Amino acid sequence: MVSSQALELLRNELPLEQETLLLSGSIATGLVLVDIVNGFCTVGSGNLAPQAPDGQISEMVDESAKLARQFCDKNWPIYALLDSHHPDIPEPPYPPHCIAGTDESKLVPSLQWLENEPNVTLRRKDCIDGFLGSLEKDGSNVFVDWVKTNEIKVILVVGICTDICVLDFVCSTLSARNRGLIHPLEEVIVYSRGCATFDLPINIARNIKGSLAHPQDVMHHVGLYMAKGRGAKVVSEVSFGN
Repeated sequence: MVSSQALELLRNELPLEQETLLLSGSIATGLVLVDIVNGFCTVGSGNLAPQAPDGQISEMVDESAKLARQFCDKNWPIYALLDSHHPDIPEPPYPPHCIAGTDESKLVPSLQWLENEPNVTLRRKDCIDGFLGSLEKDGSNVFVDWVKTNEIKVILVVGICTDICVLDFVCSTLSARNRGLIHPLEEVIVYSRGCATFDLPINIARNIKGSLAHPQDVMHHVGLYMAKGRGAKVVSEVSFGN
């Protein structure tokens, strides 16, 4: 476990100022849920799932579920990415996970109701980056079409892992926005409490061949810091106005 002193040093050296977000409906906003599936979030649900209850992941799921409910109540658009892999196609460096058709690739129980909501678009992806995972064989992009169809100017991003799938999606989306490929999207916002990552302490990683240490709080902070450095806004609170 990373000491509190080391974490404080990191936050001092890489300070991350976070804002608050008020959503009023005056600007078309869409919610993007990244990989909030059993295989990453539900205890004991696979090679990459937590093996014990995890506070950061639990908070992420709770906050994401609250936002999803509020967006659905307002009939605002939601785009949910679900990690889903073919059993014969590996994804190095990770072990098999979220195999298509298994419970691992399904939304966590508190979000499964989204499958029946008319304002929700589900996209199963077989790669880390959800932007690339939204590409169709004909070159079209389901995510880009979702933004254009709903005339979305702002996306609010939540999910797991902060420094992997969330960060990759955010960076690709920002690059595409900068190239004018996702009109009318203007802003990408990451909700820090609605994101989480996994914990692999160095004392455990040393005993797993090929593994890298992945201290949860450190990598969560780094993921948010990197997202902001690429041009995303990072917020610590989300509220809704009239």
